[in-house]
Amino acid sequence: MNNHKFIGRTKELEALNKRYDKGGYQCCVIYGRRRVGKTSLIKAFCAGKRRVFFTALESGTAENLDALSRSIAAGAGGAASGVAPYRSFQEALDALTVLAKEDRLILVFDEFPYLAQACAPFISMLQAQIDGKWKDLDIFLILSGSSMSFMEERVLGAKSPLFGRRTAQIKLEPFSFAETIEYFPHMNTEDLAVIYGVTGGVPMYLEQMDEELSLQENLSENFFSKDSLLRDEPNFLLRQELREPRIYGSVLEAIASGGTKLSEIASKTGMPSGQCVSYLKKLMELGIVSKEIPFGQKTCKKSGYVISDGMFRFWYRFVPKYAPLSDNLSPEAVIEQIFSGEIQDFTAGVFEKICTQWLWRENRLGRLPFLMLNAGRWWGPDPKTRQQEEIDIVGQGTDGDMLFCECKWRNEDCDDDVPDTLIRRGNLLKARTRHYIIFAKRGFSARCKRKAAAAGVRLVSFREMFAPAGR
Repeated sequence: MNNHKFIGRTKELEALNKRYDKGGYQCCVIYGRRRVGKTSLIKAFCAGKRRVFFTALESGTAENLDALSRSIAAGAGGAASGVAPYRSFQEALDALTVLAKEDRLILVFDEFPYLAQACAPFISMLQAQIDGKWKDLDIFLILSGSSMSFMEERVLGAKSPLFGRRTAQIKLEPFSFAETIEYFPHMNTEDLAVIYGVTGGVPMYLEQMDEELSLQENLSENFFSKDSLLRDEPNFLLRQELREPRIYGSVLEAIASGGTKLSEIASKTGMPSGQCVSYLKKLMELGIVSKEIPFGQKTCKKSGYVISDGMFRFWYRFVPKYAPLSDNLSPEAVIEQIFSGEIQDFTAGVFEKICTQWLWRENRLGRLPFLMLNAGRWWGPDPKTRQQEEIDIVGQGTDGDMLFCECKWRNEDCDDDVPDTLIRRGNLLKARTRHYIIFAKRGFSARCKRKAAAAGVRLVSFREMFAPAGR
């Protein structure tokens, strides 16, 4: 495993520093899934600044009050050990007020949901402290948490005592593929696409990968070795976030085995559909699962559920199936089996995500034929043949401008049938103007290039998408 320096998060750091430079009262809420790098971002922002940094404990009131007391002592320049704890959280808040009166102070409550659960009145106490004292002080308050439902409802929600007290909020997302390249500047880009797929761009998972190892060695060591972090990571996260992790795991197994429709998931799990919906809703709130409908439609009977978190998607597809083999054979033998064909299919979906990210980047730079406002995947029947058709990416602008994209993750060049198929499928959707792009893992045959040039189809290889000059 490599020791990575702090990478990325440039926009988030700029936003935090801009508000810090304003002075006066600021309150920023930072939230996102576990392992996404919230604490690393906050520490990078706090470096060199006067601060009290408190990480709440998944424990009781007394333990959290004791830990907060020690954090306040350390922030005041004293020794954190041997400090007598404050008699109450109110007394601790008053001590923080005294510190903030002396000079500009950053106050961090990391893992804030733990503190609010340990002391139920704390949110209301914090609200009273903000309204009564802190709004007139030079204090920068940061509330951070991994429980997204808690942060969105109990901190950001309209019914929260803290509603209206924040001045900024950051929902921290996993890294994009372009940002992931910064972690491994010397890794083969095709291998990196797989690494991005299995980690979902989550910083802590990326940090488990070693650029000096082969792709197969990285996956073997991190997912199929008994002592690795990722071997049991989904189960750990489900236990942290949910009361019935086993049932949620069965829902994810059903989706990973091809059950994308509600009826299929219910059948595979043995649950009534109505009960199944509640579990799916919670998984969607956590960002693990998403519901897909064909692009351009608001509701559709053809909607399906997919595992949208990359690590969960890889884990539930391969680990339950192959872990018993790795226990009896070797992790290397299991990886060889996976790479005999299945990894290609897995990465095809990752490639579509990477291509979509590339399109949005080109859109921001004004390099698409029109301003793209929305994008997604489309599928549906051809009225003439009644066969199901699919378009990997459809981009939409104003006034009926449409972009249709095909993403080919395969080891041979695209031939001239690919432009023909894309144009035919694009004609199934209404558009004022039609534009076409074919993305390919490897490249394009001479016949494909001639056909694309004649039809006005743009060809983009994976190599040129993220060449150094285009990063």
